[in-house]
Amino acid sequence: MTDKDVNKVKRKGTFKSAPLPVVADTGPELRGEELVKVAVAALEDVKAQDVLVIDVREKQSITDFMIIATGTSNRQIGAMLDKVRESVKAKGVKPLGEEGKGDSDWVLLDMDDVIVHMMTASARQFYDLERLWQGAEQSRAGSAAHHSPENTHEHFIKLNKDQQ
Repeated sequence: MTDKDVNKVKRKGTFKSAPLPVVADTGPELRGEELVKVAVAALEDVKAQDVLVIDVREKQSITDFMIIATGTSNRQIGAMLDKVRESVKAKGVKPLGEEGKGDSDWVLLDMDDVIVHMMTASARQFYDLERLWQGAEQSRAGSAAHHSPENTHEHFIKLNKDQQ
């Protein structure tokens, strides 16, 4: 190829103009604890409640950290998802996937080293991920004590009595 052909790519036997991919210099990629800090700050910006960070590195190999946060409505959960996604993208991290978008009580954002679970209070109480990962190192925000397994919401106590 000549210098003129540097910006061309060979396709099906002919040369057609195509721009070469431009790699954005975003600095060092955020990983692990730094990514957790960005995600937690984004959640706090949109008033997420009961933000809990669980270190699961010793429990499994899928991810290093799980963040669980509560939203007061499906609309707030959508705003939480948007804010976290925008914040990590601004730092050069492309999320691997999202689950539960729309009118869901539980939305998940997978960023490889960090998975963020954003849930309504009822979904969080029902699925009780904190208990599932019990034993993993947890750091809970001070305002999250009312979602601990020892403190069950009244409507779940009533529901359990009705089912017995």
